[in-house]
Amino acid sequence: MDDQAFVYDRMYPLARFLYETMPNFSTAGYVLFAVIFLLSAFVYKLGFAKKLPLRQNAVIALFLLIGGLGLTFLALFLPVVEGLCIAAIILILYKIRLWREKRENAVSQ
Repeated sequence: MDDQAFVYDRMYPLARFLYETMPNFSTAGYVLFAVIFLLSAFVYKLGFAKKLPLRQNAVIALFLLIGGLGLTFLALFLPVVEGLCIAAIILILYKIRLWREKRENAVSQ
């Protein structure tokens, strides 16, 4: 068994898919980083974001970028992207339920 197959066998599905289908490893790394950053920003927006001034939003985006870099290295052999997807789905369901409850309360009053 060659080293590349050994590494691919230990990767999680999305990272493995990206590294197998992208033209080179650096492109796959950048795409994985972009996916992690976008999912992190989406989860932050759904679950934790408040109305903040532009400067504070820029600081948060900077920290999401820095944190995304660390998560990118972890995403090769841990289910980081898959966990972010599950967190996004849970928060979407929560927002839908909250929206329905607000709508029902507004109708009943």
